[in-house]
Amino acid sequence: MLMTASTVSMLRNLGQLIWVLVLFVLVLLLTLLTTRWIAKYQQGQLHNQNLKIIETLKVSPNGYIQIIRAGDVYLVISVSKDHIEKLAEITPDQLAADTVDTTGQKIDMVESFHDILDKVKHHLPKK
Repeated sequence: MLMTASTVSMLRNLGQLIWVLVLFVLVLLLTLLTTRWIAKYQQGQLHNQNLKIIETLKVSPNGYIQIIRAGDVYLVISVSKDHIEKLAEITPDQLAADTVDTTGQKIDMVESFHDILDKVKHHLPKK
C-alpha cells in the first residue's frame, strides 16, 4: 500500500496531538501529587505548634474575631486586613461554660459577644 503525503502528514499530526495530551495529563498528575505532598508537609509543620485557632467569627468582609489558644492561655483577638489586636484574655472555664441567650439558645461563653464588644468600645479612644 502506498501512503500519500497527506495521509502521512495527518498521522504525524495525530501522533503529535496524542503526545501533547499525554504530556498535559502527566503535568496535571505531577501538580496534583506535589500539591498534596506540600499540604501534608505543612500540616506536619503546624501540627506540633503551641498556637491553635479555637473559633472564628466573621464580622466584616475583611474582619474576624478569633479565639486562639497560645500555650495554656486563651485569647480573643480581632483580625483585619492590616491589623491584629488583642481584645480579651479568657480562661478555659469561660470557654466550656454554657449560657442561654435571650432567644433560649446556648452560648459557649460566659459573656455574650455583645458584652465583649461593649467592653472593647469603652477601651477605644474617642475621637
